[in-house]
Amino acid sequence: MLIVALDFSTDEEAYRFIAPLSPNDCILKVGLQLYVAAGPTFVKSLVAMGFKVFLDLKFHDIPNTVAGACKSAADLGVWMINVHAAGGPVMLEAASNSLIGYQDPPILIGVTVLTSMDQQQLNAINVNQSPEEQVKHLALSCANAGLAGVVCSAQESEMLRQEQGQEFILVTPGIRPADSDSADQQRIMTPQQAMSAGSNYIVVGRPITEAVEPLAVIRSINRAIA
Repeated sequence: MLIVALDFSTDEEAYRFIAPLSPNDCILKVGLQLYVAAGPTFVKSLVAMGFKVFLDLKFHDIPNTVAGACKSAADLGVWMINVHAAGGPVMLEAASNSLIGYQDPPILIGVTVLTSMDQQQLNAINVNQSPEEQVKHLALSCANAGLAGVVCSAQESEMLRQEQGQEFILVTPGIRPADSDSADQQRIMTPQQAMSAGSNYIVVGRPITEAVEPLAVIRSINRAIA
């Protein structure tokens, strides 16, 4: 299923983009840039319009703070939220436990290794495992803490599907249609490749939001992954 990253700096730009869309076309992802600019009111408006919203804020702090942030996000009515898996088992468990009391909690997933990072960048922060090994390690931590899945590169999807089984949710950014620029992403795949590798949800941003006809690109991707 397609998640569109709303890579905009204002809610006005985002609303113009969303205007021709239906909740049946895609899920919407609100990341740090747009959330800082537009805030929770904007997120609530998307939910009220019937869209599933992935609030992509990658919480990473002390356990109590992350637990409170997860509750605040759940109160917005969003469909999915994420935390950094590198925050450690206690933080992950606090995030998971914070949502127990909700009748319809958001899906909680962990961010493993950002798709903008390669081996050289991992080495620079003293992580000497390969990206694949680091993703495997962090995904296991998420599973053990009760999270529903992870954000990972589609290059790790097949491996994680074998490691964690069919119920574990894999959300894969860094997705680029075959004819688009890779931009600042390092570990990328096309939509078809990602779904074949085992991804449940693919995230596409600029190839859609910067397109002349975004809805046509959305429909093309949806046909390709159907």
